[in-house]
Amino acid sequence: MWVDQVFDQETRQYPNTLSNRQDPSWSRSAEQDDLKRAAAEKALELVRDGMLLGLGSGTTSRYFVEGVGRLVADGMKVRGVPTSRATAELAAANGIAVVEEIVGQIDLAVDGADEVDPKLSLIKGRGGALFREKLVAAASKRFVVVVDESKVVKRLGAGVLPVEVLPFLWRTTAERLADLCSGLKIRGGEEEPYVTDNGNLILDLSFEDGIADASSLGSVLKAVTGVVEHGLFIGTAAECIVGGPNGPRVLTRPV
Repeated sequence: MWVDQVFDQETRQYPNTLSNRQDPSWSRSAEQDDLKRAAAEKALELVRDGMLLGLGSGTTSRYFVEGVGRLVADGMKVRGVPTSRATAELAAANGIAVVEEIVGQIDLAVDGADEVDPKLSLIKGRGGALFREKLVAAASKRFVVVVDESKVVKRLGAGVLPVEVLPFLWRTTAERLADLCSGLKIRGGEEEPYVTDNGNLILDLSFEDGIADASSLGSVLKAVTGVVEHGLFIGTAAECIVGGPNGPRVLTRPV
């Protein structure tokens, strides 16, 4: 399938979470935010004085970072490794000491996810920070995911899979990726593409029937020339805290 053909295909659409309050969907969005906040608050119970923390990106992670800020204000001493410039700014605004170079491992990393399957395999990166998020997760002794229940899926690939690629000759990279999916689009469009904190582009891949073998796909994507990193996180998350209507519950990765 040629790139121009692939670009004509529509990826799946998602609800606008910035709906007007008069729209019934606004109530659902507000409830979803409450569930995200509850999951983040549960993760705060894992934070200890003196820790080096990995600070994720996205809405749920924002609640966690703000919570860590409250702990710091109460006298706890921690440092944070941010997964994006936005998170670095948020951490600094909340009084958290930010570091970007470390010796040894991060004690605890907490981040959100776009999709979580029963094996705690993840899709991340729809917020654009997947490369740094994966670096922080890989450098951590313990990586904990915080989500609301809408992110829990039976099979990964319900939505798009982000792949970060070099801008140089990105079309040829897209052609190589086109054979691996049912559709792809350059994030932001060709006129004004989205640029990551690392100066790269993101191609959003879609899969009509989901991803049958996430581990194998991840290996194949990583080997494609031009690909910097992909949004599949396999075997990295130790636990997942899921915010639900009956309170947060903790999922652990099957042995």
